[in-house]
Amino acid sequence: MKTPQITCKIEAYAAVNPSEDPEKVQQAISNVLQDMNFKYESGSIKGISNDLQSLSKIYDTIKSRKSTKTYRRQMRYNLQEDTTWFYLNKQAAFVNVIALCEEAEESPLGPIKILLHSKNIDKVMEWLVPDLTEQSND
Repeated sequence: MKTPQITCKIEAYAAVNPSEDPEKVQQAISNVLQDMNFKYESGSIKGISNDLQSLSKIYDTIKSRKSTKTYRRQMRYNLQEDTTWFYLNKQAAFVNVIALCEEAEESPLGPIKILLHSKNIDKVMEWLVPDLTEQSND
């Protein structure tokens, strides 16, 4: 995988429920996003990175499961100016499985929300979830 040189801020948020260990929630995020800097604040964990390489596990999963259309649909639906986002299932992430949630309620203990901020958000999305139908029409 060649990661493009696009400036992008990646943020991950996950609530830490009273029944959960904050370290396990942080581990769940670390299982899906690499090289994140973490903060625990008021009942949630926030991870931040400025390197697209942090998304490499998600990138690989999207490609191997051929789930590009589903991720692209979510990212386009949630696109606002230079930011987009999607949810991942927290419990699945804890056991090293990357599972997209279309609604927060699909993850019983709450999802991991992944936010992508970039002045070139279209290029970030095209790298992460390329529209293969557009490419084949060229």
